[in-house]
Amino acid sequence: MNHYETVFILTPVLSDDQMKEAVEKFKGVLTADGATIVNEEQWGLRKLAYPIQKKTTGFYTLIEFDGEPTLIKKLETAFRRDERIIRFLTFRLDKYAAEYAAKRRSLRAAKAAAPKEEPKAAPTEEEAVEAPAAVEEAPVVEEAVEAPAVEEPAAVEAPAVEEPAAEAEANVEPQETKED
Repeated sequence: MNHYETVFILTPVLSDDQMKEAVEKFKGVLTADGATIVNEEQWGLRKLAYPIQKKTTGFYTLIEFDGEPTLIKKLETAFRRDERIIRFLTFRLDKYAAEYAAKRRSLRAAKAAAPKEEPKAAPTEEEAVEAPAAVEEAPVVEEAVEAPAVEEPAAVEAPAVEEPAAEAEANVEPQETKED
């Protein structure tokens, strides 16, 4: 079995239920032919790089799966027959891409499992008086010590020289231009 990844774009005129139904249909095509789905990501409604079928946005979906090479032809035929699909791309992951995909999945899982910190409410006056040690201190920044100024030698001005170019400009006659 090979490790594959497919990304497809659904038309933006679908409702959420219709979009989920279409994704389930293609997952069913995969599982019916013996593929095991490794990961599914809904990227949501995103702007297309260029208009496709006069549409500028679409619902992006990524599915990673393990399956036989003969399965790909059946999946892509199902993509072509469904009018809800704007574009699709399926490719086999080599060992480096498979490692990267596994790393990306584990990072997403870690972010999802990490508890989100809720913003802390401002302490009441009583709490502030009782617990002055709880006040966070700003980090101390050392002031930069200025180096003593070094005197630079005064610039020597060159004597003014008359330029012959000024005289040459006065003797030049304007050129005539042709007008039709």
